Amino acid sequence: MSSASIKKIIPCNKNQLIKMVLDIEKYPEFVPWCMSGKVHTKKESSDLIEIKADLKVGKTIINETYTSLVIYYKEKDKILVTNIDGPLTHLKNVWKFKEINNATQLEFEIDFELKNNLLNAIMKRSFNFGLNKIADAFERRALELYKQ
Repeated sequence: MSSASIKKIIPCNKNQLIKMVLDIEKYPEFVPWCMSGKVHTKKESSDLIEIKADLKVGKTIINETYTSLVIYYKEKDKILVTNIDGPLTHLKNVWKFKEINNATQLEFEIDFELKNNLLNAIMKRSFNFGLNKIADAFERRALELYKQ
């Protein structure tokens, strides 16, 4: 299993960052290796937003689509993502947002395992590089859209 976490201070409003993370269909515009994003269902109540979505990740001929359940807990300012279907045996990623002096502290944790043992071994070796590249892409996107 591969796991890691990142903590960053981003000079943007917390609610704007949350909105950006939940806008899954825009991921192909800025997330490395994300080829498409499709929301199947989105339900909102007073305390949470629940989204079922697909992400297609990879490159032209080598790619996979996985389905995940994304739950935004409004009062906790936390997003939890788990896998439903696809190439993962396990996925848990947690986004935590905390407003600090007109900026947002973003904590991102990910823990996953692929069904394919060969791909799993390859991913473990390049995991931190890929995670940092994706985290940087989210930060750049937030700054482009919302920098105060």
